This record gives sequence, C-alpha cells and structure tokens, in this order.
Amino acid sequence: MKLLGFLPFFALPLAFAATKDIKSQLVSLAATGNCVIRLDASAFDLLTAPNRDWSASIHFTALDKRRRCAPCKEFDPAWNSVAKAWATVPAEQRDNHFFATLDFDEAPTVFQKLNLASAPVVWVYGPTEGPRASARNVPSKYDFSNGFEAEPLAQHLSNHTPIPIPYKAPIDWARWITFISGLLGFALTLRFIAPVLQSRWTWAAITIVTSLTMTGGFMFTRIRGSPYTGADGSWIAGGYQNQFGQEVQVVALIYGTLAFSVVMLTMIVPYQTSPARQRLQVYLWSGVLMLIYSVLVTLFRVKNRGYPFKLLL
Repeated sequence: MKLLGFLPFFALPLAFAATKDIKSQLVSLAATGNCVIRLDASAFDLLTAPNRDWSASIHFTALDKRRRCAPCKEFDPAWNSVAKAWATVPAEQRDNHFFATLDFDEAPTVFQKLNLASAPVVWVYGPTEGPRASARNVPSKYDFSNGFEAEPLAQHLSNHTPIPIPYKAPIDWARWITFISGLLGFALTLRFIAPVLQSRWTWAAITIVTSLTMTGGFMFTRIRGSPYTGADGSWIAGGYQNQFGQEVQVVALIYGTLAFSVVMLTMIVPYQTSPARQRLQVYLWSGVLMLIYSVLVTLFRVKNRGYPFKLLL
C-alpha cells in the first residue's frame, strides 16, 4: 500500500516523455507545412493538449469555394505571411510556438465544440506548463478591428510568442511605381504648362475671376453656409442679408460683363482704324453696358421691393 503513494512520481517521466513525443510530432508537422500545421480534429487535440509547454496560434477558416467566405480568402495571405516570418527565427524559439490552420470542411466537429459560427477567427493558446505558463488557461482571440493586414496581426501575436515575430511588410512595388509615374507625369506636365504659368495674362485672368467671385459674395455664403438655391428652386434670396450660392455666380457674371464693356470702350474701341467699325462698337458696348446695368438694378429691386429706381427693365 505504501508503494501506491509513489506511483505519481513514477508517472512523471512517462508524462514528460509523452509531452516530448507530441511536441516532436508538432515540429515535424510544422516543418512539412512550411511552418503552418494543417489541422484536423486529432491534430487539433494534440496541439491543444492540456499538458503543454508550447503556445499556438490557430487560424479557423473556411476556404472551400462552396462556403463563399470572401473574408477568409482575403485574410489567408496575411496569415501565411506572418507564419512565414516566424519560420525564420531560431529553432529553440520557433519550436515553442506553432502556427496552425483549421479549415471548417476538415474538422467541422471542432467548430461545433468551440461554438464557432463564423470565420476567419484567430485564437492563441498559451502554454500550461513551464516559465511562460499563465494561470488563466483561456485562449486569446484576435480582434479584426484593425482589418485583415499582416502587420497588426504580427504585432498582436508577438505578445504571445517567445520572441517578437520578425515580420517586415513587403515592398509595395505598385505604390512606388504609381508614385514615380505620377512624379514623372507632373514633371512633364509642368514642362509643357510652364509658359502658361509664367504668362502675366494667366495670372491676370486668375486675379480677375477671384476678384469677381469674392465681389459676388462667395465668402458671405461660405461663412453662413447658405444653400445653392432656395427650397422652391429660386436662386435669388430676399433681403440684403441673405444670398444663395447660385446668386453669387449671377452677380459675378453681371459685374464681369459690366467691367468688360468698360474695358472695351476705353481700351479697344479708341484704337479702331475704321470709323464705321469704331462707331458700331461704341453702339454695341454702350448697349451692352446699359442692358446689363439695368439687369443689376432689377436684381436690387427683386431683393428689396422698396428700391425705387430702374433703368430699362
């Protein structure tokens, strides 16, 4: 009877040998699968054995075409990239943490046992024995709020691995090619439009358009957040303290036409060599000036019914 008390001590070497045998199987499976163990129900039980001195990151997915799991297909390359980075660490650390993938069609009973109703899911099982063992024997679940990218996944899993995962994002050649192409395109465009940008007439036109827009009341409508038109489709707001966005365009056009008529009468018409052409242009631009100014006066009368003056309209 006294010998029965010593039986647990004799069982310790056997349990240790069994654990070592399971771990060697897992190392062999990881090496065969390029550092990712393809799990079925029995391999899952081995990887999550209750007496383990290793940790494991397990990817639950459903990659079969019949499942139509677009997130699974989107996340799978990121998972394999992180696992491939872990394969580069020394064996003494690599063999203490395993990456595994369990597809629904290969082990549906595991999904049922764990109450998993969606995919992809990543759980991290910590060791139950050894210096890295945790008193809270509950798997940690990865939060996909950061998306399906590999870098945040590697950062999260590094909190559970013996050493940080040496993941480095691959060079985004498409991004660099797009950037360089855009830079070259901008340089070529600048080369051809440089004469236009250096012309004083270009900047004169920009200055005039900006002045007319601001004079028309653009900043007034921006500061007040005025709508483009009224609720009934009208583009003129009643009163001098109200203005619609479309009204700015009309007022700017009126001021611009008036200014252009004056410029033509003072800068162009006097230099006409033909008296008949000069006389015709005087009548033309004077008529435009009178007509457009009467439109401006009419606009004042629409905004304020008490405005007493009018010209032609």
